[in-house]
Amino acid sequence: MIVAFSVAPSGTGESVAAAVADAVRVVRESGLPNRTSSMFTEVEGEWDECMDVVRRAVEAVGRHGARVSLVLKADIRPGRSGEMQAKLDRLEAAVGRAGPLSAGPHGAAPVPADPLTADR
Repeated sequence: MIVAFSVAPSGTGESVAAAVADAVRVVRESGLPNRTSSMFTEVEGEWDECMDVVRRAVEAVGRHGARVSLVLKADIRPGRSGEMQAKLDRLEAAVGRAGPLSAGPHGAAPVPADPLTADR
């Protein structure tokens, strides 16, 4: 199972960096495979392991304010492990088969080049 989540306190001022750092620390100390990006933290493991990490991360953020916002998405595939990286590997392989990439508008994620206009 892979869980992607974002957790932040509400009503604590402009910056939530200290609270989010406490949540990320909980995830990293869990020993489960994890990855943090600018918007979400992903953790991989069994249901109880992942949900325990999410609960403890929420509790850590809760110490920074009376209200906590949690956004969570889960990919539940019993019997699978190593999927956090394997999914990216499969995506990159598929992108490689799709042809060259061109930059999207305003720095957006790359999009496949249009074969009809690629030479223009």
